[in-house]
Amino acid sequence: MSEVAVEDTVRKVQRVASQLPKPVGYHILCAVPEVEKTFGGAVVKPDETVRVEEQTTIVLFVVELGPTAYQDRTRFPDGPWCKKGDFVICRGYAGTRLKIHGREWRIINDDTVEAVIEDPRGISRAG
Repeated sequence: MSEVAVEDTVRKVQRVASQLPKPVGYHILCAVPEVEKTFGGAVVKPDETVRVEEQTTIVLFVVELGPTAYQDRTRFPDGPWCKKGDFVICRGYAGTRLKIHGREWRIINDDTVEAVIEDPRGISRAG
């Protein structure tokens, strides 16, 4: 994922924030980062390829945590695994998928997060 794509994701998240669902319970609302629309910046990807890459992405951007996310001290003795504004890795197809203004979002469970990453560029699901 390029630096431009990361910045674009953050801007778009902020723009539609007022229309986003508020996660309840132990759920986490995540944005699906935009997929690059070209191969190497030159050849345009088919729409179906872009759609599949968005559906199977393992990188998500944490927008909001539900009020009881990570509150179970038995399951999370070390505290929260992620916070608002983190990029996280989870399994492809994880969570409840929804579209808002043509953009894909996910609502995942708090225990779905497998890693937090500083920089999502260059990370993709292995084939």
